[in-house]
Amino acid sequence: MVRLSSWFTRVLPWVPCLALVSIARAQGPVPADKVRDLSLLVARDLPCVWPLGMTPFAVVPTATFPRAGRHRDMLIIDEHTGTQWDAPAHFVPPPDSGLPGAGPNGLITGEKVPAWQFCGEACVIDITPFRDKAENGKGRLIGPDLVKEWEKQHRPLGKGDVVLFRSDYTDAYYKPFPAGDRFVAKALRKEAPGWPAPNPQTMEYLADRGVMTLGLDGASMGALPDMAVPTHQAGGKRGMIWVECATNLKSLPTTGSFFAILAAKHAGGSGGECRCVAITEPAIARELIVRVKEKSVADLSVTLQEDLPIVWPGRGPGEEGGRYVSKVLNAFSPQRGPYFALTHLFDSHAGTHVNLPSFALPADAAEMAKADPVVRDRLTAFQAKFGPLPVNLATTEAMPLQQAMGNLHVVDLRPLTGKANYSEAKPAGPVVLPEFLEEHAKTHPFKPGEIVVFRTGHSDAKLKPLPGAPEKDALFVLPLEGKAEGWAAISPQAIEWLAGQGIRCVGTDGPTLGGVDPDLSQQVDWMAGMKGMAVVEFLTNLQAVEGKQAFFLFAPIKIEGTRGGYGRALAIFK
Repeated sequence: MVRLSSWFTRVLPWVPCLALVSIARAQGPVPADKVRDLSLLVARDLPCVWPLGMTPFAVVPTATFPRAGRHRDMLIIDEHTGTQWDAPAHFVPPPDSGLPGAGPNGLITGEKVPAWQFCGEACVIDITPFRDKAENGKGRLIGPDLVKEWEKQHRPLGKGDVVLFRSDYTDAYYKPFPAGDRFVAKALRKEAPGWPAPNPQTMEYLADRGVMTLGLDGASMGALPDMAVPTHQAGGKRGMIWVECATNLKSLPTTGSFFAILAAKHAGGSGGECRCVAITEPAIARELIVRVKEKSVADLSVTLQEDLPIVWPGRGPGEEGGRYVSKVLNAFSPQRGPYFALTHLFDSHAGTHVNLPSFALPADAAEMAKADPVVRDRLTAFQAKFGPLPVNLATTEAMPLQQAMGNLHVVDLRPLTGKANYSEAKPAGPVVLPEFLEEHAKTHPFKPGEIVVFRTGHSDAKLKPLPGAPEKDALFVLPLEGKAEGWAAISPQAIEWLAGQGIRCVGTDGPTLGGVDPDLSQQVDWMAGMKGMAVVEFLTNLQAVEGKQAFFLFAPIKIEGTRGGYGRALAIFK
């Protein structure tokens, strides 16, 4: 990557994770050195935003440990920031628009792309000899002949393959400003060559071979100066998707690694920001690739949509996370350009997201000393019971990716529903204690490195469009006000017990792991942070993997300085 983080010199080390896969023959952990991060860091001093017509990126802190016992941020970010992916609707106009290139695939926005299309076997085509071999302001075009030559040397391409064009362009030019101007701005100003990219004929050839997913480590699938529209439309009209601004493709073998796009799930979007990862361990990769070719992939992610309750509303005034706002940035405008894109403003933990230890833990002793009375009282009670609360500064870019990938172990909590004693004076929901997990383990033992996910059924039943006043949403507000039973909470003792079993990542299809009781919720978050847990919250659609062996994948969008955040959760099942 562009920068080497010194996080390990400043924070308590993360507890190592052994991510276990039990799909078919592949047994054993995913070694950390066999997981590849292929994603650029999103940061204000890096050229993460297209320097013409797009929204500047920003992170705005909205909650701190002294005030809330947690940290929260609001983001301003458009879909095509950092490592990103394009849905067909990005450049293919809708069929009734009357615009050039219009067709039915112009209706395939980001949330409508099937889950299996985000995964496959990485087939890396080396185009490094063509980097910087064009005139200033132009990019070298890659034709079908190069792909055919690759096939002669390796194997025919086909369904389930993800073709990645490797030029090492991002590795060379994605740098902090002012050097970062070389990435895109200087090429647009015709002061430097652009990146190499496939021409429309190559897109058509690959589509004819059955390839539906592509990627490259240049800034756009279209080469400068004027190939963006024809190349994007050639692929989009065939239903293809692709990643732009990937990086570190040199770390992959030519074939044989498992590749996944873990993409933001924006409703009606043209694609979006994403995290790209690969697994290069041969046995695990081989099994996952087989399942993907059978389209055995489930999306466990909540859709990011303005009229859905997908952001923490708070327990009272002043506690609300930044609302999810979606705005059309460009809609095939003759003034702005023949493409469609959205921009967004929202809390970084909207929808399906991960909390890192630094989300709940203080950054330093000074944050604890400055804590408001309510936080201080909770902290005193917690430390009397569980010991000193550690500090943690590890942010998203430092998250070990293998911690949130591995064999999925679902614990069904639905039998607990309807038994909590709640009231407006005391909101409550079911609480999972170690004894419950011990009983579960008698028939379903926990194994180190599994991803343990609690199935409450809450998101499936309650995630519906926000009602008009005076009605209140049943997912968040009614349970938090004690007017309905809350979603199940996992007690701090249960988190501690799971950590003792070697579990390093837990998840829930409830909005939070700690439930509706404010004191219990705070304790749960602190215990998860103390134990080095990655906590994936607000999952959905767990019925898709019911009774099946499944491999779980999640990674947050790689935004500098955040403490986890939103992303896409996928399960590859047998």
